[in-house]
This record gives sequence, C-alpha cells and structure tokens, in this order.
Amino acid sequence: MFRPIRTLSLIFIAFLAGLLFERSRVSDDCVAAGGTMLAGLCRGAQ
Repeated sequence: MFRPIRTLSLIFIAFLAGLLFERSRVSDDCVAAGGTMLAGLCRGAQ
C-alpha cells in the first residue's frame, strides 16, 4: 500500500502533466486556427 505522501505526490504530478498537456493542445489549436497565444489567451483566430 502506498504511503499518503507518495500518493499525494503522484496525484499532483499527474495533475500538472494534465495541465501542461491541455495547454499545449489549446496552443496548437489556436495556431492551427490562425491565431497567436498571448498571455495564455488565443488572439486573432477566426
């Protein structure tokens, strides 16, 4: 059985990996739509 600290650490790492993956996907979608990412927001996409 995992220790509580180790389990929380793994959950936190998985959460961060999910955030980074989603940000990358949104950025790719923005560029594909003809926009640019500026301060985390898609600008100029049609």
